[in-house]
Amino acid sequence: MIKMMKFTGIFVSDVDRAYDFYVNKLGFEVKTDQPMGDSRWLELVPPGAETRIAVCKPFSGQSDARIGGFTAISFNTDDIQATYEELSAKGVHFTEKPARQPWGDIQAQFADPDGNVFLLTEGDD
Repeated sequence: MIKMMKFTGIFVSDVDRAYDFYVNKLGFEVKTDQPMGDSRWLELVPPGAETRIAVCKPFSGQSDARIGGFTAISFNTDDIQATYEELSAKGVHFTEKPARQPWGDIQAQFADPDGNVFLLTEGDD
């Protein structure tokens, strides 16, 4: 029986640059960092979380692998305004500032150096 989601993948053009962004700017922890063919496989996790993101270059022959655009991945924070200010000060590019949505949630959007866009939401809901 399925008990959890281990990771979701993010394709990037440069794993070293992605490492710098996700570890040094977002504060994610490295769970796996190992060679994979002519690239490397990097699994990262926000502090205290279980579900990881796997960051890698597209595999050979994967011409349909998408780098950039909306990922449909949402990260959560207890204080979106403070997180927005902290990450902005570290150079994280927000495509949308924190704002209350018509359905009541407060959310923002930010992008990694390859243009992969993520949601940032506040609260446990």
